[in-house]
Amino acid sequence: MDEFDFDDDVFDDLDEAELEELERPAKRQKSSHPASAPNAEEHLALAQRLLTEKFGYAAFRHEQAGAIQSILAGNNALAIFPTGAGKSLCYQIPAIAFPELDRAEGRASENAGLAIVVSPLIALMKDQVDALRKRGISADSIDSTKTWDQQIEIYARIRNSQLRILYCAPERLNNEGFVVSIRDVPGGIRLVAVDEAHCVSEWGHSFRPDYLKVARFVDEIKAERVICLTATATPQVAEDICKAFKIDESCVYKTSPYRPNLELHAKTIESPGAADDIIGALFGHEVKTETDKRYEELFRFLRANPGPTLIYVALQQQAEHHASALCKQGFSAAAFHGGMKTDVKAKIQDDFMASRVQIICATIAFGMGIDKPDIRNIVHWDLSNTVEEYSQQIGRAGRDGKPSRCMFYLAPSAFYLREVFARGDLPSRSSLKGLFEDILNQARGRAVGEVFNVSHYHQGREYDIRDSPLSVIYATLELRFGIFRATTPEYSSYKFQASKSYFPAIQGDKAPEAKAILSHAKKKLKWHEMDVNGACKATGLNRMNIVGKLNKLHELGHINLVTKGIEHRYTIQKKLPATEAEKNEVLDKLYADLVGRENDALNRGREVMELITGQKCFALQLAEHFGMGLPDGKLKCGHCTYCITGIQVKPPRRPLSSTNSESIQGVLKATPIRDDPRLLARVAFGIRSPRISQLKLDKLSVFRSLAHHDFEALLREFTKVCD
Repeated sequence: MDEFDFDDDVFDDLDEAELEELERPAKRQKSSHPASAPNAEEHLALAQRLLTEKFGYAAFRHEQAGAIQSILAGNNALAIFPTGAGKSLCYQIPAIAFPELDRAEGRASENAGLAIVVSPLIALMKDQVDALRKRGISADSIDSTKTWDQQIEIYARIRNSQLRILYCAPERLNNEGFVVSIRDVPGGIRLVAVDEAHCVSEWGHSFRPDYLKVARFVDEIKAERVICLTATATPQVAEDICKAFKIDESCVYKTSPYRPNLELHAKTIESPGAADDIIGALFGHEVKTETDKRYEELFRFLRANPGPTLIYVALQQQAEHHASALCKQGFSAAAFHGGMKTDVKAKIQDDFMASRVQIICATIAFGMGIDKPDIRNIVHWDLSNTVEEYSQQIGRAGRDGKPSRCMFYLAPSAFYLREVFARGDLPSRSSLKGLFEDILNQARGRAVGEVFNVSHYHQGREYDIRDSPLSVIYATLELRFGIFRATTPEYSSYKFQASKSYFPAIQGDKAPEAKAILSHAKKKLKWHEMDVNGACKATGLNRMNIVGKLNKLHELGHINLVTKGIEHRYTIQKKLPATEAEKNEVLDKLYADLVGRENDALNRGREVMELITGQKCFALQLAEHFGMGLPDGKLKCGHCTYCITGIQVKPPRRPLSSTNSESIQGVLKATPIRDDPRLLARVAFGIRSPRISQLKLDKLSVFRSLAHHDFEALLREFTKVCD
């Protein structure tokens, strides 16, 4: 079993002399500009040698060399390279170069320090760690799949300067024990690499609140330098990243997303009934191939363009149905989506990589870290969420340099799907107010510096707020208002079934943690319930030591341990808002921020539509979105749909029904809710939320009954009823 804060006490066994020995050396001086570094040529020669010896490449590509030189010179840098352009080398080479760099510059030491890579995907971390180890490079990752003993071993290797690169998720940076431990590693933190750095920016297409805390982490551990990496940063996002990590404009390295071997195509398919079918698919209805004309186009396209293919869809059921339909037509196809078990997904991915399956029908869950060079086709069945997402996905095709095709099918259902996704995150102001009052109530009575616990799960359902906006709200209260600071989450419930070996093992274990478990685990029917916090208070033992012992018993097969109820923990940073004026000031800013996010999400969908239906070369418009252009100032790629035909792709028609009192009354009669007009509008439009699911309003016949109406018009009508 895993516990979020295993590493709180990794250094508890060291005495003062050992701790003093671990203190990092004085921070090394940065040069003011990479070009001004006196050893720039030596740095490049070292990097070139490591590139060949360790990675087997003859030369750097794109702006890799410039970014690496910046890092070796001691500067922070930003690398904006297309998907598949080798961003990882920009931190891997410096990480293994530091020992030689130190010797060359007269700073030789047994403690060459550590490079930390912040990455959002465990699978990606594992793949990179495995690849580095095969090349003889010492690397590892701290993630939720690691056992207690594995984590202890990793920290021992860090203490002994036996690890060059450590991967971790951004959520790990909330762990106070991790921050303390990492801050004091021998040789210091030489480099922090921030992968998918666009997640730092609130303007980024996949903003993640935990990424906002990475810059604070960099300061807290006194990292020598930072490199941020992304394939998709608009000028505004790049500016946000540079501001957060103090990156000079001269240290920004970017390459145009233009790939001359990619043919970008689009086609509008006006299919009567297709919109209704896709809307129905959201809620479990089968999509009929005969009513959606895109299927005939898809079959024709795949027969004309054989080869490994990724088909991106919006819904899990679509992925399943598409794979089935393709197999019936004689294609080799499989579905892939987030609802599948991990081992099933792993097998499908392996089959695709080995070309045992030719076509993958997938949601956006597939593709991150996929490096299959011979993907010949990318098909978008539905409107991408953002231009950035579209750019990432097409970037997975043709990495071998051979011609590859990217087809985008446009249908009326695209509008509805994008609105469902965009409209689902904004809570009503009354919901936000209730949440804020609940947070203050949980924290009230505690002094600055004390910790309070909350359950995001229960708050999300109580106040009808999805997980994503809830995490944004908490991050905003933490980072913008400074009210509290997130610390290590913990499970609220530990229970286990004892095997036959449990009592002999626990009774024979003389450790104080074993005695605490034996005396505080109360058997109820077949389960033993363990009050971990109660045991800590009664014995004075550290929580993580008791949790570690439980995990050890589980790993040895003495117990079957089950944990539940993650509780998030926050340390109060300052006096809480008390007056109505103080609370309303915070609420107003919070709600305005959330409204802005909804508008931004809607605009992102429009940007994708404009890219595909604009009067301009697709490739040029895509490059301009990222503040760049085509090579040599060209205005046309020559092989996209617009360049070939010279005709603008017509956007699909969006039929909207007029809202009338009869249809509104039908929804009102079916549900007694009158305290939240947004909830009523969601029911009518067909958008699930925690409260709607809890009250089973999505099972009513009126759910999505007004899906072809304007959402804002529905909201206005239901607001009149609720006022």
